[in-house]
Amino acid sequence: MSAAVGPSPDPGPLRVGIVAGESSGDTLGAALIGALRQLNPGVQCFGVAGPKMIAAGCEAWAGSEELAVMGLVEVLQHLPRLLRLRSALTTRFAAARPDVFVGIDAPEFNLGLARRLKARGLRTVQYVSPQVWAWRQGRVRTIARACDLVLCLLPFETEFYARHAVRAQFVGHPLADQIPLQADRAAARAALGISSQARVIALLPGSRLAEVERLGGDFAAAAVWIGAQRPGIQFIAAMASGGVREIFERQIAASQPTPRITLIDGQSQRVLAAADAAIVASGTATLETLLTGRPMVVAYRFSAITAFLLRTLGMIKVPYFSQPNLLMGRALVPEFLQEQVTGPALGAALLAQTENEAHVAELSREFRQVHENLRRGGAQLAAAAVLDCARRPA
Repeated sequence: MSAAVGPSPDPGPLRVGIVAGESSGDTLGAALIGALRQLNPGVQCFGVAGPKMIAAGCEAWAGSEELAVMGLVEVLQHLPRLLRLRSALTTRFAAARPDVFVGIDAPEFNLGLARRLKARGLRTVQYVSPQVWAWRQGRVRTIARACDLVLCLLPFETEFYARHAVRAQFVGHPLADQIPLQADRAAARAALGISSQARVIALLPGSRLAEVERLGGDFAAAAVWIGAQRPGIQFIAAMASGGVREIFERQIAASQPTPRITLIDGQSQRVLAAADAAIVASGTATLETLLTGRPMVVAYRFSAITAFLLRTLGMIKVPYFSQPNLLMGRALVPEFLQEQVTGPALGAALLAQTENEAHVAELSREFRQVHENLRRGGAQLAAAAVLDCARRPA
């Protein structure tokens, strides 16, 4: 006589370990948590979180700002602290046994953590592919060992992973869902107290302190140069944090003559919507500018040692470094790297962009197409993929 078979035991709420790096990871993490909660209302999330993730219900073991480090040399300076944090998180996640671990951005930190957790039998997801297709392509072997799944924000990334037999899924970019297809310039200007008739240039010198230290002076110099050529132009700058604002204020004051730049705390999307064009540090802000439909000039400067290593070792494998040009496969917006970054160079390129009406119209068409391609309901697709990964055998 066979034993009676009762109902399957309730597996309980989904438990997700998350480590998100800096402000962009915090934004992605908060949207992911919200989408996970729609699929699994009792979901429990814990790990390294920023304020948006905490507000979404994530238990924070540490703050996401602790991972806001970029560049080979910059990482080395913080290496002892980061190694201690990763060791502590490995122990704590291994004890907590979440159904799935999700590393959001911060690949230098998260991939090492994911590899250790996967070796302990946990399912692992990397949300936001590192730019492994662009430089240090050998890292794909590390990703394969560390991750059960890579969630890609950009469509061409899955093709690279397919060539290396790594499971990857394009989920679109949440920013494309958040930013309207047609930015409301009039509403943005009204909210910021800017005349509807003004000609406005936005400055976004970066979200990391080190970025602003290296770029802010040249952004201020670009405002000086443009102001001398076109005296009526107004400048507004989105400040990612109080620390960024303090550095940029100092750089503006040191410029001769001192440019008139209105500093606005946060609100980068509103600042871009209010502007006619922008000078932007390479990174997520370039994608925000594209999605807002504004012409731009992109700049970046690594530390001198990092730049030397990248060039000497031939680590860079793509012809462009800005997201707009990578997405479109051609040099549609001007890029300036390292010693190319000067105030006059940035200013001249910006005026050339904005004063060519045919080019502005072309940018608008191209940016709109990219926006539509990236608008996939990214957070919902990512949440469904994470849930599916959690249910797979480890």
